[in-house]
This record gives sequence, structure tokens and C-alpha cells, in this order.
Amino acid sequence: MGPILKFIRHADGQDLAEYCLITALVALLAGAVLFQVSGGMKSLWNSATQTTSSAANTLSGGQSGAVSRGGR
Repeated sequence: MGPILKFIRHADGQDLAEYCLITALVALLAGAVLFQVSGGMKSLWNSATQTTSSAANTLSGGQSGAVSRGGR
């Protein structure tokens, strides 16, 4: 009898299988939670990107005007 069959016959093998099933269940639940949260995170990210782009445009417009006036 090989070592794998001995391992399966012991109760430790059953514990290992249960731990694997619990780990798989936790991973599936985590994936489901991340999938549900992703829409809100995408919206938040888009809002932050839009705000920083608007601020960069405002700053670059103000600085370029000051430089052109100072150079005349």
C-alpha cells in the first residue's frame, strides 16, 4: 500500500479535505464581495480622476497665462 493510500485512510486526510473546502468557500465569498464592490470603486476612481484632471487643467491654464504675461 502506497503512502497516499495510507494518508487517505487516516482521519487526517478528511480534515485536510475539509480545510480545502473551507478555503475554497472563503475564496469564492471574497471574490463575490470584490465583484459587488468593484462598481462602487470604479465610480469613485472615475470621480477622483475627473477631479484631478480638472484641477490640473485649472492650474496649467493659470500658470501658462502668468508666464506669457511676464515674458512680454
